[in-house]
Amino acid sequence: MEVRVRFAPSPTGPLHIGGVRTALYNYLFARQNGGKMLLRIEDTDQTRYVKGAEEYIIKSLQWCGIEIDEGIPVGGPYGPYRQSDRKAIYKEYAEQLVSNGYAYYAFDTAEELDEMRRKMKVQGVPNPQYNSISRQYMKNSLSLSEDEVQKRMEAGESYVIRIKMPRNEEVKINDIIRKWVVVNSAQLDDKVLFKSDGMPTYHLANVVDDYLMKITHVIRGEEWLPSTPLHVLLYKYLGWEESMPQFAHLPLLLRPDGNGKLSKRDGDMMGFPVYPMEWKDPKTGDVSSGYESVGFLDTSFINMLSFLGWHPSDNKEIFSMDELIQSFSLERVSKAGAKFDYEKAKWFNQQHILQLEEGVLLENLKTQIQGQAHAYNDNDLLKICSLLKERIQFISELSNEASYFFKSPENYPEKMLRKKCSAEGLAFLAKINESVSLMSDFSGNALHTLFNSTMEAEGLKMGQVMPLLRMALSGTMSGPPVFDIADVLGKESVQERLKLALERFPTYA
Repeated sequence: MEVRVRFAPSPTGPLHIGGVRTALYNYLFARQNGGKMLLRIEDTDQTRYVKGAEEYIIKSLQWCGIEIDEGIPVGGPYGPYRQSDRKAIYKEYAEQLVSNGYAYYAFDTAEELDEMRRKMKVQGVPNPQYNSISRQYMKNSLSLSEDEVQKRMEAGESYVIRIKMPRNEEVKINDIIRKWVVVNSAQLDDKVLFKSDGMPTYHLANVVDDYLMKITHVIRGEEWLPSTPLHVLLYKYLGWEESMPQFAHLPLLLRPDGNGKLSKRDGDMMGFPVYPMEWKDPKTGDVSSGYESVGFLDTSFINMLSFLGWHPSDNKEIFSMDELIQSFSLERVSKAGAKFDYEKAKWFNQQHILQLEEGVLLENLKTQIQGQAHAYNDNDLLKICSLLKERIQFISELSNEASYFFKSPENYPEKMLRKKCSAEGLAFLAKINESVSLMSDFSGNALHTLFNSTMEAEGLKMGQVMPLLRMALSGTMSGPPVFDIADVLGKESVQERLKLALERFPTYA
């Protein structure tokens, strides 16, 4: 049997990273088992439809490297793959449920439903429901005569179709992640399956579509677990029990403090994106950043997401997509919610930058410094990339981290100058500068040898003079090894910067 999974988002707004994780786990499972990955758009709730959301979902999955084998937008043998285009299909199955006694017509108005809930609350019912008890007193084809039902339908009266939930039946679900889940039908209400506007609800549509599209595994978020008993009953009532897919319900994606589900508001408050790509709200024009737009590599984003709920059998953390496909298993997905950690996300990005070919960094640096005057060739720029790649979390930081390679320092860290600048230190820099001018074959290694011999001859310690040399050459107290910086700068720039420092440093002494 071919494994067939589906990612079935609703186009009600931008795709949350929790949704991307669901798509990723479906994709990894399908690829590992040589199966198919489907993309289905579940737009049964037309009142919440957001323009541009479907296109955003497709672009986001493409950026993430999640390939769609069937569905939107590639097509396939079981289309259409947009539920609003399948409207005529669902009515048939809703009517079949009614004919077989598993569902019924309900004519209740919104006001009558509100009144029912109000009365039940007065009677002390904490969670009023339209269920096996309350349906006896409402306007539906179970409480009304056949003639009355026929009359109402011929008059064009608005109605919905509800499932007829059994009063006391155990519904068992063997979830791949959570094992056996047992729910008594007395806890469930008579959910609407078919709405008065002629559209199915999610519950009916997703079961019908999964059956017709031959879905073998439903891998989705934990929030759908309470609905699964209803879906299991629908498979049973429609005569599809033998074709029912296996279920796997993924843990929630939690806020960094672990208190509650991660939301856009959390990202706004704590300064991190919750969408894969930048999103512009079509109504308000508000722009929300995404991982792609703030500088995450697609590979690091996917690697980070994979660890939000799953862990491998060893301690390895850095994975390519191919490696994830080989290692992933639903059995190693946790039941507990996964806390989101943005600092860890940035660490993943840093690790993936380290694995990039240096030519990629070179082209990015050249783009970032375009228009700046400099005398470096590609080999020099490659050296700069090599020195700095361990110091950046985003490729966009390259030019900023490399700024002192392209421009002499204009300012120096005053606090450190006051602490380290001394007459002996300045005299040392002057001797280094004089000796550099006499060098016929300058290099970082040659400067290193000169530095050590001069320091020893003057009876100075590393801590007295190394900070001064670093500040003179880069204007900072952090960065790659000083002599590697000098090697890239070259003799002329090193002399120029030492001369500039000797002119400026005494004012801080």
